[in-house]
Amino acid sequence: MTTTRFINANVIDTRNGKVLANQQVRIQEGRITDVSDSPLEGSDDQIIDIKGHFLMPGLVDSHVHVTAITPNFALLETLSPFYVGAKSSELMEAMLMRGFTTVRDAGGADYGLAKAVDEGALIGPRIMYAGNALSQTGGHADMRGPGQQTFEGCFCCAGLGRVCDGVSEVRRAARDEIRKGATQIKIMASGGVSSPTDRIDSTQFSLEEIDAIVEEATAANIHTMAHAYTARAINRLIPRGVKTIEHGNLMDEESCRLFLEHNAYLTPTLCTYDALAKEGVEAGMAEHLQRKVYDVLDAGSKALEMAQRYGVKMLYGSDLLGRMQRHQLNEFNLRKDVVPTDELIRAATSHAADAYGHTGDFGEIIPGARGDVIVLKDNPLDDINVLTQPDDQLMLIMKGGVAYKNVL
Repeated sequence: MTTTRFINANVIDTRNGKVLANQQVRIQEGRITDVSDSPLEGSDDQIIDIKGHFLMPGLVDSHVHVTAITPNFALLETLSPFYVGAKSSELMEAMLMRGFTTVRDAGGADYGLAKAVDEGALIGPRIMYAGNALSQTGGHADMRGPGQQTFEGCFCCAGLGRVCDGVSEVRRAARDEIRKGATQIKIMASGGVSSPTDRIDSTQFSLEEIDAIVEEATAANIHTMAHAYTARAINRLIPRGVKTIEHGNLMDEESCRLFLEHNAYLTPTLCTYDALAKEGVEAGMAEHLQRKVYDVLDAGSKALEMAQRYGVKMLYGSDLLGRMQRHQLNEFNLRKDVVPTDELIRAATSHAADAYGHTGDFGEIIPGARGDVIVLKDNPLDDINVLTQPDDQLMLIMKGGVAYKNVL
């Protein structure tokens, strides 16, 4: 592992939303060791002159499905996991080339895929994975149609989640995902768009089942993320210790109060509804499922405005499926008229580390943080569109001290 020193760098202080001018930054053994406004002492294997461009931490997408090579999850569950893994590698490399150095997978990725990336066998962002999301029978990860009595695939192969019912079953399922190395547990706690037999406005799992799942995650010192759309679903989750609510399109003002009271985070995923509405059927989603998008499409923007008005802390999430994952950076465009630029950058950097319980590990250019950095031609604090133009703006992408792009 080489030692790299960046000089003449304008560093983006993501936590405070400001630029630290003319800095030197040293990365050694995959970690940032020094950040200084004066020349650093000692020698380094390579010195990279940033020439006044802007260095910031790599981006974090807090809601991805790296194995979702198609939006047809019923089909996905019948495909060879070898094929799914190979196709996932294409999606992951594209994510890294957009500047995402860490992603939180919300169902589908596992230990093997994350390890392959960590070892360099596959190119992609670091994967924090939930393994299989937990779903009740007939819930958001149960892909059997109403007339289907058997299941063609298996819950240990490619797919979104696993079905479990009752306190003892959900507890065993949570423990099993933790055994397999899950960095968070995903709860399917309301109806969803891509599942065939539930309604958007349904709640899923009993309170006792939710308590058991959260208790197991807490015991393992990891957090829980919950798929939930309606206020009825959200407002029964946050007081029970769920750390992040995914989507939240139909939340209410009481939801906002609970987010603040319990220091929970919201992950809006506006870009996936935008993409599904425009090209979901063409990309492979069943037409009757694609129509469910319109139950939540417009509500997402209203929820974003409400959350911003109340000061709810938010994470950056895309939740895109199949070929629609090329729209990953569009979430910046869809939020920028509501969320201030500095707060939008925090959502994609330091807020994620805080929400996961990894403050200081990534999302900031500070000593001790991972050597995950990107260099941009222009200042994203002046114009968030800088982050949406990776081909023109991204001059360097480094993850763990290893450069994957460098045109400086």
